[in-house]
Amino acid sequence: MTTPTMQAAVLTGAQRLRFVSLALPEPGPHDVRICLEGCGVCASNLPVWEGRPWFAYPLAPGAPGHEGWGKLDALGQDVRSLALGQRVAVLSLHAYATYDVAPADAVVPLPASLEGVPFPGEALGCAMNVFRRSAIVPGQTVAIIGIGFLGALLTALATQAGARVIAITRRAFALEVARQYGAATTIRLDDPRHVVTQVNVLTGGAGCERVIEAVGQQEPLDLAGELTCVGGRLIIAGYHQDGLRQVNMQLWNWRGLEVINAHERDPSVIVEGMRMAVDAVTRGTLNPMPLYTHQVTLEQLPMAFAALQQRPDGFLKAWITYA
Repeated sequence: MTTPTMQAAVLTGAQRLRFVSLALPEPGPHDVRICLEGCGVCASNLPVWEGRPWFAYPLAPGAPGHEGWGKLDALGQDVRSLALGQRVAVLSLHAYATYDVAPADAVVPLPASLEGVPFPGEALGCAMNVFRRSAIVPGQTVAIIGIGFLGALLTALATQAGARVIAITRRAFALEVARQYGAATTIRLDDPRHVVTQVNVLTGGAGCERVIEAVGQQEPLDLAGELTCVGGRLIIAGYHQDGLRQVNMQLWNWRGLEVINAHERDPSVIVEGMRMAVDAVTRGTLNPMPLYTHQVTLEQLPMAFAALQQRPDGFLKAWITYA
């Protein structure tokens, strides 16, 4: 009898991949196995792709893919709440592969209305959790710095919450994306001082009640502090993983800013965000489809990382298809 196998990417070093064939993993009593249809490629994977002194290689097969979705093809003996063949989004750690295993409580069922639709659940759930942590209320002015996949989703969510969104980004085409997702005003991030001046004009010099930094670099973080009003909330959603950061503590302290690190680490909170994303997409209040811009195969994963690095015009989100 032929042993069933799966394909997986193995990151063996900085910008070095090999592809392996492995026996299918067996789920534990409380786990499920997913035959993956696809996986989003997250910008947080860039540091480990590029290489940093603190990473150890090779990574486990399929790591660090964590935005997978697919159908359940094996259930642990104690799993009762899920069914074979059920389509799910999954929070797992080795989804750059055709199969993965995860705890049963780390999967979120997808309704029939989303059949055939890409669904990188962790990425969408991240947007929902950042929005929740932002505590946006009607009438506020919200600046969002960085309009990529996450920034565009947050623009839509903040607009629907009744806020006036100022979208700030470097790429000209992303300004149009922000307008399509509801931004009231868009500003090209070419000179931070010019951005501060424009936002001061728009807010009568008061600044913004909420500022979401969604880039993950020093300059946008500095700008976020400058744009946040006295007593406002600065939300750090960008992935800062390329070294130390400095902050203007004098400014932050004087203005009495509330600073939120919106990166969740509790799996149950991440999964709850995924559930909220399923609900929002199903109801039609969130439409991520135009943001899935670059589709690749597993063997083309280096191309997806290159797009993440270079951010060519039109790029917002890459995803792997295993179909």
